[in-house]
Amino acid sequence: MTAAASSAFVRAAESSPLAVPLRIAWLLNRPGTTGRAAALLPAASFAVVTTLLLTVLAGALSFLQWGDQEGDLYLMLAGFALILLVLPLVTLGGSAARLAARRRDEHLSTLRLLGASARTVRQVTVLEASAQALAGALAGVAGYLFLAPFVQLIHFRGAALGAAYWLHPAAGLFAVAAVVLLAAVSSAVGLRKVVVSPLGVRTRATAQKVHWSRAGIAAAVIAVGVLALMVPGAGAALGIMVIFGVFAAGMSVLNVVGPWLVARSAKRRLRRAHTPQALMAARIVLDAPKAAWRQVSALSMVCFTAVVAGAGAAALQGAQSEGPEDFLLQDIMTGVLITVIAGFLMVACSAGINQAATVLDRADLYRSLDRMGMPREVIDAARIGAVMQPLLLVSIVSTAVPAVLLFPLTGAALLVSPVSVAFLAGSVVVGVALVRAGLAATGSVLTGVLEA
Repeated sequence: MTAAASSAFVRAAESSPLAVPLRIAWLLNRPGTTGRAAALLPAASFAVVTTLLLTVLAGALSFLQWGDQEGDLYLMLAGFALILLVLPLVTLGGSAARLAARRRDEHLSTLRLLGASARTVRQVTVLEASAQALAGALAGVAGYLFLAPFVQLIHFRGAALGAAYWLHPAAGLFAVAAVVLLAAVSSAVGLRKVVVSPLGVRTRATAQKVHWSRAGIAAAVIAVGVLALMVPGAGAALGIMVIFGVFAAGMSVLNVVGPWLVARSAKRRLRRAHTPQALMAARIVLDAPKAAWRQVSALSMVCFTAVVAGAGAAALQGAQSEGPEDFLLQDIMTGVLITVIAGFLMVACSAGINQAATVLDRADLYRSLDRMGMPREVIDAARIGAVMQPLLLVSIVSTAVPAVLLFPLTGAALLVSPVSVAFLAGSVVVGVALVRAGLAATGSVLTGVLEA
């Protein structure tokens, strides 16, 4: 920290205690005090989260304009799309908050050595995360307004959404508050793994462990979900609630079993590694299987959505419209495409922010390897391998879970139909390409780490 910044810190300490964290946070985040790529990625991700959240919510609530029986069916389908998108959006928001926290270690260490209290350091951390989230959320509201003229042109039931697309201003405020709260909570939770001592700030060097019980929990949840879908419901409303609940649980259970599967796969690759980069890639995954899973978890959500969407597309292909005024089949396909496109946007954002966070997490390791003379190409190969190797496993598992849950509802014919397979294959190819692009985009973050 410069002499000017040090004197500013002292002056801030003499002022109101509430002003201290705010002034410190401003000093640490002025232009030029932090890496641009690592600083912009979290804010951009919060913006995408807010834009998608408002857009999807506005589209779903626009179906309230009809108020008839068919309109209720549209609301049900919109609710299903919300389930498929909101959980990944929350995960993406948490990842953005984690990336924002990874950038602060050196800044916080400097503050602690200058005499700042542990409480002040924690306040600065939460304030920084909240400020980034607020900036991103406000940009996300602007993104919602920018997309509005285009989304309003989308047709459902033979007419454009039009003015029904607009949300009440309170919804926008609620979305901004929710995103900021998510960032603040994620940042505060992340501080539990940080030691704030008079000698500085450091992350606790405890290896992540994933117990086999995760697999047992996942299997139990899926089995209960299948049984729930096979048992006849007492009514249509209850049946819809059961379907929504089962698929929400199925999507959530992927995050439970995913790290364990990734760790098991890495152990096998570690035993069979024949090159330095293969050995390093397996060790990187085993050191932090949860972080490795987060880097590819967005693709799992796309695969989950693609299986459901593909089965729906196959079912609609064989269906016949009852008349020229029956737009249901066409509208369902429109909704499917919107859901999948939103999923791809989340994959692109998640790939960038999670991989940037991982580079910052392992900055000391990469610097040490670089100082010892390891070529940049080998470091990059290990970093890429730690992400790309689990992708095949993730694709298989994320395809199997929704297929098992759909089987009681659709049977095997729709799941293996050419339309379903083509839809899934195309989604996986695009998703893998986006993850790989995210790896390439974070090369500048690695360059900054090695040059530090």
